[in-house]
Amino acid sequence: MQTKRNASSHDSSKLLGTIGDRVRSLRARRGMTRKSLTAESAVSERHLAQLELGKGNMSIALLERVARALETDLGDLVRGEQYETIERILINEQLRNLSPADLTAVLELLHRRYATKTGSHQRVALIGLRGAGKTTLGKRLAQDRKVPFIRLVAEIERLAGMDASVIFELSGQSGYRRLEEKALTETLANYKACVIEAGGSIVAKPRLFNLLLTSCTVVWIRALPEQHMQRVIDQGDLRPMAGNDDAMSDLQRILKEREPFYAKAHHILDTSTASVEDCAAELDKITRCNQAGDRNQLRESELAAQ
Repeated sequence: MQTKRNASSHDSSKLLGTIGDRVRSLRARRGMTRKSLTAESAVSERHLAQLELGKGNMSIALLERVARALETDLGDLVRGEQYETIERILINEQLRNLSPADLTAVLELLHRRYATKTGSHQRVALIGLRGAGKTTLGKRLAQDRKVPFIRLVAEIERLAGMDASVIFELSGQSGYRRLEEKALTETLANYKACVIEAGGSIVAKPRLFNLLLTSCTVVWIRALPEQHMQRVIDQGDLRPMAGNDDAMSDLQRILKEREPFYAKAHHILDTSTASVEDCAAELDKITRCNQAGDRNQLRESELAAQ
């Protein structure tokens, strides 16, 4: 326990030092004295001196005022990385001035530019919450195309030598995420053609989600919250409702938070009203479009139909 406290204290000191270095660097870059930063931020010079020395554990409200005076974002001040390239600084500044529509276009351009050059269209990745039909549809698609069906959670359990629930219990979210990244990178390295069933929360880690989007044809398997819940229960898993009167509202909140990420998939397949056979046929159809133009055309028709 003492070791953990010491490690936590060391991490905090390191972060404070990084923030102090960043404030001092930004102030110098803008040609501001500490006195002029005090005037712009309404934060005392003594507080600023302590902050730049890595000893100023000031409140978020005060730190936000310092960030605003330095013409940067609070998030830029508290990032964990100590150094950043000039290119990243200029790119971040350019992105801040773009509209949401322009940002969407830039993201799509990046995904196309840095997509895996070979084999990406031969891999299909299914994302979405439990109960949407990922396993059923994924197995059928893999069987029809005679390619492996990879359940990412099974690969994670294989790497750890234990069930996912035990991984969470022993290592928490961070431990599970590390194994998830290893499982995904190994799967992509081992299979040029396959169908991957990804965990519903993979979109919570942008690096992994970007990896899927640039190496696979990604399909969001979507259903209504009530259907997600009922299908899981019908499979015999009563855990979603066990001792949780707010299970449905929790599910709805999770889906609402993840929807903007899920919607970045190359295709969306809604399983709410269609039969398994119809959904399987549609999944086969949309994932056979290998050219970017065809994908974009299908994507537009999918969105227009919603």
